[in-house]
Parts: sequence; C-alpha cells; structure tokens
Amino acid sequence: MDDRLGPIPFADMTAAQQVAAQAVIDGPRGALYGPFVPLIRSPELMAAAQRMGEYLRYRSAIGTRLTELAILVTARQWSQQVEWAIHEPIARQYGIADEVVAAVAARRRPEGMAADEALVHDFCIQLHQRQRVDDETYAAALAAFGEHGVVDLMGINGYYTFLAMVMNAARTAVPASAATPLPD
Repeated sequence: MDDRLGPIPFADMTAAQQVAAQAVIDGPRGALYGPFVPLIRSPELMAAAQRMGEYLRYRSAIGTRLTELAILVTARQWSQQVEWAIHEPIARQYGIADEVVAAVAARRRPEGMAADEALVHDFCIQLHQRQRVDDETYAAALAAFGEHGVVDLMGINGYYTFLAMVMNAARTAVPASAATPLPD
C-alpha cells in the first residue's frame, strides 16, 4: 500500500508546518515520524496532538510501563502497525513480558500478568470493544490509580485511537523495527 500522506521535506513546508515540525523535533521524540508525518498537513492540530501525546506517553499518572501496555492494546484493536512497531520494543524495555506482548498481538487475554497490568488490559479492552467500562473494572481502576490515573488511562486509549485512525487512513509507512508485525 502506498503512503497517502508521506513525508514533506522541511524546506517545502509552510512556515506554520515548520514551526510545528520543529517543536516535535526539539521535544522528547527527536524527529518527525509516525503519525506526525500525515498530521503535519494540519499544523495546529498536530501541535495540539503532540502536546497531549507528550504528556500521555512520558508523564501519565499510571507510569510508562502501564502506558505502553495500553498503547499496545489500542494498536492491536486498530490493527495499527506503526504504533505497534514503535511501542512494542518500548513496552518490552519497560517490563511488559514477551508472553503478554504475544497474547495481545494474538487478540488473547494474556495469562500471568501482574495485577496492575491485568487491570489496564481489561479496562482498555472493555473501552475499545464495548465503548464503556463495567462498574467492577472501573472501581478497581479507581482504587489502583485514583481519578487522575483513570482519566489518563482513558486519555491514552483515546489519543492512540486518534493516531491509529489517522495512520490507518493515511496508510502511514511502518518504520523499521525489531517488533514482530501484528498478524492480520
């Protein structure tokens, strides 16, 4: 499949695009890649998305390990290869077990998860598949993460769904990665 909204050389960007691109390049990501390649066509939207994503990815109230698990669940729900290629190695680096990653990729509920991982997994699956979270799971998440953490968890699901939708529609090219691609 062809990348519908591929990279734009920096010199060919509008002034607004250059400002938005430079903010991503100067931030913790260090480069314009993944969803920011198609999003640069709307620099104000990209700038707002980049700020939200920077918070959710690097400073969420649930911590990086659980954030990365939530991103993987979201990537799997949307069959989003770019998110998977970027975040699967990061999730492993932050302690998400190989068996958990493989089960998420296969659309199975992983066995042997830590209690907080099981809670994040189940919360995300319910939110994506049922468009709501049952009372028991919500109460457990609230007890484990507090309101701040629950809101951030909802935000992670929503933000990475937004990015998945953008990249799926744009057919964003999958970067080179050590990750095993998601099965169909």
